[in-house]
Formats: sequence, structure tokens, C-alpha cells
Amino acid sequence: MRRTTRHPCVVGTDDRHAAGPSAALAAELRAALAGDVDFGASARALATMDASNYRRVPAGTVAPRDADDVAAALEICRRHGTVPVVPRGAGTSIGGQATGTGVVLDLTRHMDGLVSVDPAARTAVVRPGLVLGRLREAVRPYGLTFGPDPSTHSRCTLGGMIGNNACGAHSVAWGTTADNVSSLEVVTYRGERLTLGRDGQGAPAGLTDLVGRNLALLRTGYPPGLPRRISGYALDALLPERGTDVVRSFVGSEGTLGVVTEATVRLVPLPADPVLVVLGYADETAAADAAATGLGAYGALTVEGMAADLVGDARGLPRGGAWLFCEVDGEGAARELVRAADALDTAVVRDPAGQRALWRIREDAAGTATRMPGGGDAWPGWEDCAVPPARLGAYLRDFRALLAEHGLRGTPYGHFGDGCVHVRIDFDLWTGKGVRDFRRFSEAVADLVVAHGGSLSGEHGDGKARAELLPRMYGDELVGLFGAVKDLWDPDGGLNPGMLVRPEPLDTGLRFEGLLPVVGAGSTGSAGNVGRAGREAARCVGVAKCRVAGPSSGPSVMCPSFRATGEEKHSTRGRARLLHEMALGEIITDGWRSEEVREALDLCLSCKGCRSDCPVGVDMAAYKAEFLDRHYAGASGWWRRPRSHWTMGRLPSWLAHFGRGLNAAMRLPYAARLAGVTPERAMPRVADRTFTSWFADRSSARPPALTLWPDTFTNYLAPEVGRAAVRVLEEAGLGVELPAGRVCCGLTYVSTGQLGAARRVMGRMLDVVGGVDVVVGGGDRVGGLGGMSGVGGPVVVLEPSCAATLRTDLPELLPDDPRAARLAASVRTFAEALEELAPDWTPPRIDRPVTGQTHCHQHAVLGDAPDRRLRERAGLVGELAGGCCGLAGNFGFEPGHEEVSRACAEDQLLPALRTAPSTAEVLADGFSCRTQIGHLTSGRGRHLAEVLAEALDGGFPGESGG
Repeated sequence: MRRTTRHPCVVGTDDRHAAGPSAALAAELRAALAGDVDFGASARALATMDASNYRRVPAGTVAPRDADDVAAALEICRRHGTVPVVPRGAGTSIGGQATGTGVVLDLTRHMDGLVSVDPAARTAVVRPGLVLGRLREAVRPYGLTFGPDPSTHSRCTLGGMIGNNACGAHSVAWGTTADNVSSLEVVTYRGERLTLGRDGQGAPAGLTDLVGRNLALLRTGYPPGLPRRISGYALDALLPERGTDVVRSFVGSEGTLGVVTEATVRLVPLPADPVLVVLGYADETAAADAAATGLGAYGALTVEGMAADLVGDARGLPRGGAWLFCEVDGEGAARELVRAADALDTAVVRDPAGQRALWRIREDAAGTATRMPGGGDAWPGWEDCAVPPARLGAYLRDFRALLAEHGLRGTPYGHFGDGCVHVRIDFDLWTGKGVRDFRRFSEAVADLVVAHGGSLSGEHGDGKARAELLPRMYGDELVGLFGAVKDLWDPDGGLNPGMLVRPEPLDTGLRFEGLLPVVGAGSTGSAGNVGRAGREAARCVGVAKCRVAGPSSGPSVMCPSFRATGEEKHSTRGRARLLHEMALGEIITDGWRSEEVREALDLCLSCKGCRSDCPVGVDMAAYKAEFLDRHYAGASGWWRRPRSHWTMGRLPSWLAHFGRGLNAAMRLPYAARLAGVTPERAMPRVADRTFTSWFADRSSARPPALTLWPDTFTNYLAPEVGRAAVRVLEEAGLGVELPAGRVCCGLTYVSTGQLGAARRVMGRMLDVVGGVDVVVGGGDRVGGLGGMSGVGGPVVVLEPSCAATLRTDLPELLPDDPRAARLAASVRTFAEALEELAPDWTPPRIDRPVTGQTHCHQHAVLGDAPDRRLRERAGLVGELAGGCCGLAGNFGFEPGHEEVSRACAEDQLLPALRTAPSTAEVLADGFSCRTQIGHLTSGRGRHLAEVLAEALDGGFPGESGG
């Protein structure tokens, strides 16, 4: 069976399969399974890593449709010589346990259903691939939720949570996943189907006898007073006085005992009136000591701690150097908690939006902690150890001292109420010495945790990162019992070997091994440049914030193509993994010529959302541009480039040379095909008169206060926006000038990966704006712009994508040209210029609701706070949609992209337009956004400048013809 896709708009598949034994295995799996089997290079590359420091190369992937498929896959793998099998959910495990060398079972594609909900019994039956966020949304109408809530709740799966015994912020009130699962349906490696429960239900033969022979060890071998004891197997749950709870002993087994196919989980009531109390303390130790006093007794449902070195300049926090985030139910409980907390300062937040903003600081910590202050990367490895809460303050002091002793840096945070600490540490995992230091520190911190009576893992499981060190915590006898239990469940050893039992050394198989050293940025050496790409891609730590399925919520843009397709390879993380594997050259062997990488990047809209929304700032738009530039390099690449790269990618040049003549050309038969664009869309019409022509014929007595950038879209395709901007800026008392020659930011060249041409265009542009001449009204000439040649003042760019290019791509592509940095620093948006240069100007009152979309590049690079304030002052009420419009410059015009383009628009933009009042003003500052609105609706989007200009005098200044 060929691999199918979740969404019909996914293009391309990888039908190249491994040879030899893997090919025979793949063929038999395809013949027997209803689900998807993919042993191609892309599928294997996408599954080599999770959110850990480790990498294991699988033979292939299987996406089973049901329990029958799971059983059949396991049986076939056993017959083919005990091929290892690892079940995988969202792949956000931090210990390496979601990677494997045999077959990876992708349980997210088909086995992701919510089977049933029983509100009266407060239970739900779920499949393992169901995302936690979907379960919570489904049961919210009943006033219920699933208690464990990791920060990855928008993408982690119930199966993964069961595998790792995940916890989350509310564990002080609702416990771990093990506390909230009542029964499990599992399949063993030998295909046996078991229903696990209490009183020994579902135990494999010999398990209860083994427990009976080791009662003393099980009663004394586990450290007491640890609410977050996640390490190892929970065999003490099998004690008779604890109900011989087989399901509880199975939770946290990391896919080493059986594969979960269905689970019955318990639900808890939602707080009726959630209030967030943020408590500020002088330092981290004071916060930890306060958390240990038992704030849960005062109604705290969460006790989350973090210090100033993690939150940076985050707003809304009370005074202090460290904080506890405590959710309570009701204002009365909040007052009682504040009285009991003895905090330096407090903030009580009832507004849901304010709560979300503050919780986002905590939820993004797993990613933001990977970027050290002043630069440098930090990695997992000791991400989630736990100690008894009463020992937390002392442990943190000793832990920071140990970091300093080893010359390392990290920013601890976590579930202080349960004594659980998260931290990313700036290990050097690239060199032999650094890896040896990593091992020495791991051994030392394991001893420190044990000395404080703690658990090596307090949330994410042991995986490969800590399993080798379990004897330090439990002793050899109890760890030996773990191995005996594993052998009863899985006598063939086929399920996730090397995890928990008989582990590999923690300093082997690191995902950084094999990446080539980085050569200078100016080098053209193929190997070095591939290595540099791999180093950049390796910054992706796999927390998978880009893998949020369905419509996005809040201000996030990332990742529109994943939300449209549901495919890992069309997520930011998936593309980063493919680039990483391209650099390693083991699975993807043809470097910059890789078709697997090209196919994955084909649906990247270059929205730049990951630049801001990815917690570690993975910049896939920049990586795509570099990949395309090198993929099509050389004489053969020149001819292989898509035609759209020569037409739309070089649109500024075509418009400058042919202008309105392109209107007639595009009406010719087969014009779209010859131009390499889809005939399903009408091409934008070139205006009868350019904006620069109109501006040169007018006169103004005002001395110039700013330079207005005549970007290609405004100049040739939407001059009415430029005219409106001049009208508003002059009404605000600001004189306007334009550059003396033709200028182009290079956006279209960058987005199509023509970086050499982009640099040449940018260089010529800097020659124009860096000289002494600019044109002002009436054709007069005065000195330079942007502070380069004497006049000074900001450069106002009306098109957000062009402003983003000038502010970021320009200095990145021309790092050695000081003019590039100066121009980038001078760039202002329309709203920024009005706020900065005319702070006392009062805009006209429009008093209408608004709808539309904030441009994705504005969200990612420029920010929209000044725009929000300007709209508010003008009486334009309401929020604009986030996300990406889906047209994205050339993307939506290219063949094969139409369905994805529409799906992206359906994410947020089109629903916002449909639900808006009929009187709403449709705002869209981006030309692509306005074009998409015009193509997909009967409405018309306008730039904010147009709306303000119309309100000033009922029409636009100057002559018609735009």
C-alpha cells in the first residue's frame, strides 16, 4: 500500500524504499496492513529524532489504522528477526525514547480518535494518538478536563503521556498521568492483546509471582516523599496493599512493555472561576522554600516556579527575582493564598487574556531556555529531575553550584510545588571533550539528586538520557528486577530496546555526531556549507510548537502548511530534521540536490512565523532561501528552476521594463503556463500610472521629515495605497520624500532562493539611497536618506513584507556593508512613523468594527503594537486575525499550491471575514493578503492608510488611474 496523506492537498510522496531485508519487511507490512507503510528516505529522516539530544535511524515507519494493524505489524517484525518497534506520538520526548532503529509506529495519523465521553462517570475513552488539547476541548462543555497538562498540551498525545507518565502544571492538585488512567488496551510484541486494570488484571504470566518473591525489595527500594518519582518501572504499584495495579505499573514504561491501542482516562472538574496569582520573591531559593510550605493546602492548583534569568523582560510580573505561578479557584481562594504566601509582591490576574499571556511565559520555557543570555545554545539532558519539595531550595543551591563547578550555565524552572526542576544546560555536544564533560556532569548531578532523596526523572521519563544511571538511584538489585519484568512482558526484547532496561551509554548516539565543521560564511565549499546548514537546523530542539493541528489560536502564525496538511514534513520541525539529515548525509545522500528536502520546503510559505513563534527562533524562510539558491546552483540548476522563479521571482524587473504591457501579455493564450503560474488565479493588474510618477508631478511646501519607500507592490500594483499614505502623513504635518532612483528591497529574489541576484539588487538599491539625491514633491532634489548623507529621518515602508526584508534579510545578506545595517535601523511601518514623528496628531474618528488580518511578516518581524494603538485612536474596534493568508507572494500563484493556499486562508482569515459584521472595515496592509481576499471572497481589503485617508476627506488625493 502506498503511503496516504491526511489532507488531500499534500503533494508528492517518497516511493524510494530501502533494499535488502528492509525492502522485504516493507513489502510484507504493506500487504498485511490497512495503514500506511513508508520506508523512504523522508519518512526515515523525519523519525530519527525526538526532543532529546539523541538520534537513532529507523528502517521505516508504519502508521497503523487500528489495533489489528498494530498486532499485525508487531507479528511481522518479530518474524523478520525481532525487528525493534517503538511507538511514537508527537515525538516530544526529551530522553530519546521516541526514536528507534527498526520500525517506528506513528500513532498520530490514524489512531487519534476520541472514542467516547461519559460525563456522569467523568471518564473518556481515547486512542493513543489523540492530542491532549483535543481531549480537553471536547470535554470542556461538560465542565471537565484531563488533569495532567504538560506545556506541550497543544500537540502531545495521550499515548505519549501514558508512555512517559507525563504530569504538567496541575500535578499538585490532580497528580500524574498514572493517577488518571483507569484501564488500558495494549498489544505485546508477540501480538497478545491485554486489558490492564487493578487486582492483577492483564498481567502477563509470571508477573504476580515475581512480585510475590520480591515484596521486601519493592516495599523498601523506592525513595519516599516523592510526588514526581517517574524514573524506572513503578513496580511498587503491583504490591498487594496497593491493589496489584497493573495499569499503574505500566504507565511510564516508555513503550518497552507493550503498545497502547486504547485508554480509559479519568476526568476532573474544571475550576469554576480560575484566578492566577503570581507571587514575587527575592530569589529562587525563597520561591522554592515558599513552594515547600504546602500552598496546595490554600487552594493552589498549580505551584510553578521560575527565576529572572529565564523570564527576561517579560511584562506583567510583580516585583522580585523569582516567581511562583499559582492558579486557584475563585477570588476568595486567591486572597487566602496571598495572605499565606508571605511574598515580596503579588499580582492577581482574573482576565483570561492576561492569564494566557503570563502562562505563555511558562509554556514557552522549554524552548526559550535553549537560548542562553548573550547567545549560545542550551540542551536537554537533565531536563526534569525531582526532589522532595522540602529539599528543593537546598537542591537548587547545590545544583547551581555544581553548574558553576563544571563551567556550565542553565536556567532552572519548573513544578516547584512537586519539587520538579526543568533546566536546559549549555553543554558542548559538538566536540569529544564536550561530550566527555557532559558525561562527567551527568554522573555528578545524578549523585546530587540521589543525595537529596530525589528521582532522576520527574516528568519526561528516563529514555537514553538517564537509564544508564538508574542503579545510582535504585541500586543494582531493583534495576535487575526491572530487567526481569521487561523479559516477562517482552521476552523477545523487540519493544523499544535500550530504553530503561539494558541501556546504551548516555553519551553515545548524540544527534550532533557527524555534522561537519562549519567553514566561513563566504566559503563556497559544498561540504562546509552543508555542515553550516546542519548546525543551523540542529538548533531545533523538537518541542514541536509548530505541530499544532487545526486552526491556530492566539497571535501565533507558525506553521500554516502543517495546519493545512497535518504532515510532519510540512512542519518547521520536520523541515529542520530533513535539513539536519541532509547535512549528515546518511539517509539523505545528495546534499543540496536533495529532492526530499526540496519537496518538504515546497509547501513552506516563507511566512517567517517560525522566526518569532518558534521558541528557539528556527528561521525556515531563511533556510529555504539558502537551500533553493544552492539546489538550483550551476548550469544544470539554472535550467531546472521553476518558471515562476524567473517570472514572479523577478517581478520587480519585469514591472520596471514592461509596466502595463504585462496586462496584455497575461491575457494571451497559454500565458499562465508559459509564466509558470497557475491558471486558477487571475494575475494582479498593473496600474495605469505608478505611484512614483504621480508623486513627481505633485508639489508640497513641507520640508521632508521622512522618506516613503516606493516598494514594487505599492508603486506598480497598488499606487492608491501610496497616495493615501502621503495624504495621511502630510495631514499629520510630516513632509514626504522619495528616493531619487528605482529601489527594490529584493524580497521576491530572496523568497525564490535567488540570493546572488538578491544581493546585486540590494547593492544597487543601497547605491541609490546611499547617495546624495532624493526626490521631493515638485521634482526638487535634496540630500540623502535614513541618516546616510546628512538629512536623517526614518524610512517608511507601507508593504509589511518589504519592511521585514529591509529590516532583517538586507543586513543578513550584506553583513559587511554598513549601509545595510543603517537602512535596516531606519525602517518604520506606517503606524510606527505616525506614533514616533507625530505623537500629538489626532487621527479621524471612524468608529467602525474591523476585520481582516495582520500580515504574517509584520507579526514575525515588525510587531503590530503601534498599529493596534492607531486603530484604537481612530475608533476602529476589534481584533485582526492572525495566521497567514496563504497567498504569500509567489506561493499561491505556483502550480500545485492552490489547495494549500486556500486551506491556509481557511485557518483564520476567511472565518474572521465570514463572522464579521456587515459594517466591518476589512483591513489588510499586505498586498498578498488583499489579493487573497479579492480572490476568495466578494469583499475588498484595504491598507490602514487608505481607510484613514478616506475618513479625512471622503476620497483619495490626486488623480485617478490606480
